[in-house]
Amino acid sequence: MISIKGLRKAYVDRRGNDEVVALDGIDLEVRGGEFVCIVGPSGCGKSTLLNILAGFEAPSAGTAEVAAAPGAAKPTMVFQEHALFPWRTVLDNVAFAPEMRGLAKPARHEIARRYIELVQLRGFEDKYPHQLSGGMKQRVGLARALCNEPEVLLMDEPFAALDAQTKFLLQQEIGRIWRVTRKTVVYITHAIDEAVLLGERVVVMTRRPGRIKAIVAVGAELERSEKNLYPLREQVWNLLREEIAPL
Repeated sequence: MISIKGLRKAYVDRRGNDEVVALDGIDLEVRGGEFVCIVGPSGCGKSTLLNILAGFEAPSAGTAEVAAAPGAAKPTMVFQEHALFPWRTVLDNVAFAPEMRGLAKPARHEIARRYIELVQLRGFEDKYPHQLSGGMKQRVGLARALCNEPEVLLMDEPFAALDAQTKFLLQQEIGRIWRVTRKTVVYITHAIDEAVLLGERVVVMTRRPGRIKAIVAVGAELERSEKNLYPLREQVWNLLREEIAPL
């Protein structure tokens, strides 16, 4: 589904002199329907990688290809900030993508209600963003992304700004939604616990320039007992600690 080969991304600084390399030599294959988490030090290019997959940026070298069925929506990004339209209700926020595709109101509202039900916000269709909690706004953002009906979801620390209890609940929700929809998910997080809880594989990146240091296989969900997750957390942390330790 996703094939990344020899990916490099470099920027020129504001003075136009020095080249800053964000990503260098990234090779990664993500299977269709797989949930892959990416962790790494701040500034290692994780968000840059997602922006390239979303088509927001172009690579300096190498390729990043997302295979999709003909006519399928492009990969859809879910950001840390929900970016809901404050003047739209929950229903009309979620229905935004099918509206842009030209669907009539009854048709787009039917699709939107299905995803509102999926994120467990039934009964809040007529509420406005200012009437919702932070966790509920993130659910609306997720429903809006799903309503675009993409084959690939790109998630950039979507729960980072939430309190611990809400974050835990939404981690459970995204796992449930993924099991229902079987979207291909590439999920960036700084939280090691979150990565091993959600991902089938955890990609650990080096400090800048970002390269793939290791890929840790987590296994099937039924194998994710606390007993099994603890050594995986330790493995990911040991790999990551070497990258964030003082030089």
